[in-house]
Amino acid sequence: MNRHSIWAIYRFEMARALRTLWQSLVTPVLTTSLYFIVFGGAIGSRMSTVGGVGYGSFIVPGLIMLSLLTQSISNASIGIYFPKFTGTIFEILSAPVSAFELVIGYVGAAATKSVVLGLIILATAACFVPLRIEHPPAMVAFLLLTALAFSLFGFIIGVWAKGFEQLNFVPALLITPLTFLGGSFYSIDMLPQPWRTVSLFNPVVYLVSGFRWSFFGKGDVDIGVSLAVTFAFLLLCLGVIAWIFRTGWRLKN
Repeated sequence: MNRHSIWAIYRFEMARALRTLWQSLVTPVLTTSLYFIVFGGAIGSRMSTVGGVGYGSFIVPGLIMLSLLTQSISNASIGIYFPKFTGTIFEILSAPVSAFELVIGYVGAAATKSVVLGLIILATAACFVPLRIEHPPAMVAFLLLTALAFSLFGFIIGVWAKGFEQLNFVPALLITPLTFLGGSFYSIDMLPQPWRTVSLFNPVVYLVSGFRWSFFGKGDVDIGVSLAVTFAFLLLCLGVIAWIFRTGWRLKN
């Protein structure tokens, strides 16, 4: 394994994040703080608890997951799209760097930035509401798995996109709505039938539920099912990326 090439790609992507620190870090934290002020203050004053958990604390896992999904996709998609846009992707592909090493560099950097952002949002949330984490290893596992899976998904989007507008197409029109409808701000047990059953077809429900379970020991679906869905999505993204490099789809042609 060419560790120098992995480190060079990783360091370049992390340096780009530092150059755009306001956009990469400060803006999501401010946005999350507004969520706490609006949802925690306005709705929380009328909805004291959800499943025995204070509403302000209840929405914390959902808010972290919302930022984690969108930032993982954004970081990874922009990271691989810019070499395509500038034409330097051909230099990278012709360098003595394997596809595996290339993915580790780009996806690793995107996942790192997303995890750091998630931890900062968690610390920010602790300033607004009381928090407890009943299963810290599970919380860390879900944080890492989700960041990796959706960074891989963002890598696919970056390869697929033919313009900057397509980079925001999937996060804005698919991921964000699915996250809002995936139990980020409510429990799907509160929904009447058949909407509760329909919600189970939303994959984000399993991510939010598993992450919330790691905090409070309660979730909308079984923790085992949540882990299985997360692993399945990660493996699916790995399979798609392997096919992309095997065929050269939108990389070499």
